Amino acid sequence: MVLGAADRELVRWALAEDLAGFGDVTSLWTVPADQHARAVITARMPLVVCGLELAQAVLEEVDSGVVFTPLVEEGAEVEDRDRLVLLEGAARSILSAERTMLNFLSHLSGVATQARRFARAVAGTGAFVVDTRKTTPGLRRWEKKAVALGGCLNHRFGLFDLVLIKNNHLVAAGGVRAAVERVRAQGAGYLKVEVEVENEADLREALACGVDIVMLDNQDLESLRRLVALARGLRPQITLEASGGVTLETVRAVAETGVDLISTSAITMGAPPVDVGLTLLAAE
Repeated sequence: MVLGAADRELVRWALAEDLAGFGDVTSLWTVPADQHARAVITARMPLVVCGLELAQAVLEEVDSGVVFTPLVEEGAEVEDRDRLVLLEGAARSILSAERTMLNFLSHLSGVATQARRFARAVAGTGAFVVDTRKTTPGLRRWEKKAVALGGCLNHRFGLFDLVLIKNNHLVAAGGVRAAVERVRAQGAGYLKVEVEVENEADLREALACGVDIVMLDNQDLESLRRLVALARGLRPQITLEASGGVTLETVRAVAETGVDLISTSAITMGAPPVDVGLTLLAAE
């Protein structure tokens, strides 16, 4: 992924939060300015790697003279104690950049690792797990990259690239047909239209309106199976998405109902961080 101006600003903001214009006083006062060091970033548990580019950008912002050498590729599945990155340069700079680099790597690799768990849980069902817009502000692009590296799919990026008519839109517009007709009147046929439904009546209306995707929201497994069977009977090729309260423990059962997509924030907002660490190597 190519880093843009927004990514560089994100890195600067993260460093400013840590250094606050004063710098790393501990390193400044304990480490000689001319001390050279080699260090490694290491996985401390099995994980899927994501965030190397942001970590490198952090180091470049602190000191462009420090060499950042990735030892694995983004998306690699590594084991406990595997080395991810080799760093060579000023010891002060490495230590000042350490926590911010690790924060990005820990969080984004956590998302990728969680996505891999979900992808494996539905393997062979024909369904795909997709992310949502429940992401960390400022990190959506990176979290969605992590989701893809983990083996799940990206849903819409924002409010601009898919018409997703949810329950509150239906209330405000006056129902499924009224909402869809207003969308069609805009003539924006290049955008797919998805409608969230919670009952059979709304499902029938959405299918009759010719929407591209139907989200079956907050259904138990029995209701989900029934609505999927109804939808397939009326429009066999309709894309069906299940959503609402999906967990790693329940996702396979949801997939086996016959839906195409399963959206869950558990692969982004619910992803636990992974453990990665930085260690200075002894002089050789």
